[in-house]
Amino acid sequence: MNTTKRLIHLLIGPLLYLLAWLLGAQFHLTDATSAKGIGVALWMIYWWVTRPVNITVTALLPGIVNALFNIVPMEDVISQYASSSIVLIFGSCLLTAPWAKIGLDKRISLKALSLIGPSMKSQIAVWLLSAAVLSNMMPNVVVVAIFTPIAVSMLAAAGYKDIKNCEPAVPILCAIAWGSQLGGAGTPLGGAMNITAISFIEEYTGKEFMYIDWIARMLPYTIIVTLIILLVMLLRPMNVTSLSGTKEYFDTCYKELGPMKRDEKISLVLFIVAMLGSFLRPLYADLLPGLVPAYLFLLLGCLNFFIIGMDKNMLLDWDNAQKEVMWGMLLLFAGGLALGQILTGSGANDAIAGIISTLPLNKGLVTIAIFALFAAVISEMTNSTVSAAVTLPIAIGVTQKMGLNPIPYVFTVAMAMNYESLLPVSVRAISVGYGLDPDKLLKSALPLTILRLIIAILVGYITMMIWPGFGTL
Repeated sequence: MNTTKRLIHLLIGPLLYLLAWLLGAQFHLTDATSAKGIGVALWMIYWWVTRPVNITVTALLPGIVNALFNIVPMEDVISQYASSSIVLIFGSCLLTAPWAKIGLDKRISLKALSLIGPSMKSQIAVWLLSAAVLSNMMPNVVVVAIFTPIAVSMLAAAGYKDIKNCEPAVPILCAIAWGSQLGGAGTPLGGAMNITAISFIEEYTGKEFMYIDWIARMLPYTIIVTLIILLVMLLRPMNVTSLSGTKEYFDTCYKELGPMKRDEKISLVLFIVAMLGSFLRPLYADLLPGLVPAYLFLLLGCLNFFIIGMDKNMLLDWDNAQKEVMWGMLLLFAGGLALGQILTGSGANDAIAGIISTLPLNKGLVTIAIFALFAAVISEMTNSTVSAAVTLPIAIGVTQKMGLNPIPYVFTVAMAMNYESLLPVSVRAISVGYGLDPDKLLKSALPLTILRLIIAILVGYITMMIWPGFGTL
């Protein structure tokens, strides 16, 4: 982006804020405070889409703008940057931080792929399903970051070294990215967007949200959409139907790792305990009320700083932690929560909900489709964490104004926002960074994006209609 274009985008952001503030009050669409909240959202969304600065820098705007214009109490905004949700992601990063050093990330990936066949259909199926399964255990961005270089190395071993012009690279790298997002919807551990959704659910209900409730409600959608997307990918015509040497490549790579070492076993056990502890939280919630998943992950992650590894050093030291923790993702996630706090605290959500509620909405398919489409568009333009922060408070506010139970709509919006496939931003940037052509990404993804959105709308609507417990926590 040249300097002039960047300057224009930089100026349009605050200009949108000022216009929302002045025009909203001028035309009596809302009061001045609510108009400021809407202005912050417009400013952030515009910068997230046009990216005159890094999207992580944009995530700092709520604190900066609120300090200047005093929209809501400052402690309400700043506290979002150190919320329990941030602690959960930080603890998860600490748990997986030693994996690269001790080789556990490669072992898990290669084990999952060691039985892969040479046909392109086998390639697509194994990459997509492996990414989907692993994304149930860790953030989807981590899964894509682990799988993509392995896939690129495999293609190189098969004679395809120019990834940008490599035809088999498109379905394989897309299967990784799409599979990670399909699986990421299935559990709260799939990504920051799900933790964001849980934060809003807890704020609405006023009680702790059990992770098993998320799995139970999202499982039908996750299974259905994964199988349909896989089927469509397998039915697509392929000029290259088989690769050479892939099974041998994975077998050789896995054997080179040797038997699982002590450090890998310890790190894997810590992670499994964290996952099981999160999902089995109802069993010990009364005994240990303070040990919610966020602090369980933090506790177990911090143990890495005290366990001596086979090299006589700690499994994790602070220097490595600083390199491995995804600080940008933490800030981006926190910025989304802070924006949600401004939208809620300023009354902007109520104002937007009031405007939307005047539309001819009903309790069924039309309302769900509008929320789902809005969430999907924001996810594609930015990422699903931003989409969760922007769309969920509005969905909750609108449904409350309509006298509806917001919970089923929150889960349906979560289905819609948990998929990003069109533009080379967010998770998709990893695949593009390794050589995937952005134009080919867009062309391949567009029909599946539309199909996936339709599935989310239908599954959300049907589930809400036939399952009374879908909206009960």
